[in-house]
Amino acid sequence: MKQSPYEPELRRYEDMLAGPGIDRGLLGPRERDRLWQRHILNCAVVAADTRLIPRGAAVVDVGTGAGLPGIVWALVRPDITMVLVESLLRRTTFLEEAVAELGLTQRVIVRRSRAEDLRGVSADVVTARAVAPLPRLLGWLRPLAKPDGQLVLLKGRTAAVEMAEAAAVAQRLGLGAGETLTVGMGEVDPPTTVVRYRMSGHGV
Repeated sequence: MKQSPYEPELRRYEDMLAGPGIDRGLLGPRERDRLWQRHILNCAVVAADTRLIPRGAAVVDVGTGAGLPGIVWALVRPDITMVLVESLLRRTTFLEEAVAELGLTQRVIVRRSRAEDLRGVSADVVTARAVAPLPRLLGWLRPLAKPDGQLVLLKGRTAAVEMAEAAAVAQRLGLGAGETLTVGMGEVDPPTTVVRYRMSGHGV
């Protein structure tokens, strides 16, 4: 990825992941040497694309874990607000510490909850990374998006297969036709695969 004006903050977050994040079991020790490329840049290239994350968007990150992609997106995009949703206390404790340490308290809220139990959340963009297969994930995320919002999901090589398996669920939920996008070509290796669904406003 090109040199970012937000790299110092991203590096501070990398240090938090490499230290307390791994010490507390939020990430495996083998991730330490690939935090920057595999995790942080993998998320950052998506945030840099305003077609996926519109300017001024309200974003919800479900199952954020140690803050991926939510904290990265908040650092790269000072114009957006984030709700980080995580059900485990040790993770939400880390997230609250990271949000405070990185100066994000005015724009980032941590919610300890399961997606299906969330109330009062309506976002322009709902995201998740490495949480669950699409057929299950769509049902959790669809109620959190505004009628004109979108789901922007970070997936791996099985994205097309998962989309095919989730087609019936997507139709029942009133989602628009899903699409796969490759983001960060030439900037991150491997590039990031994103699955996007736009709301049609007719879901149940």
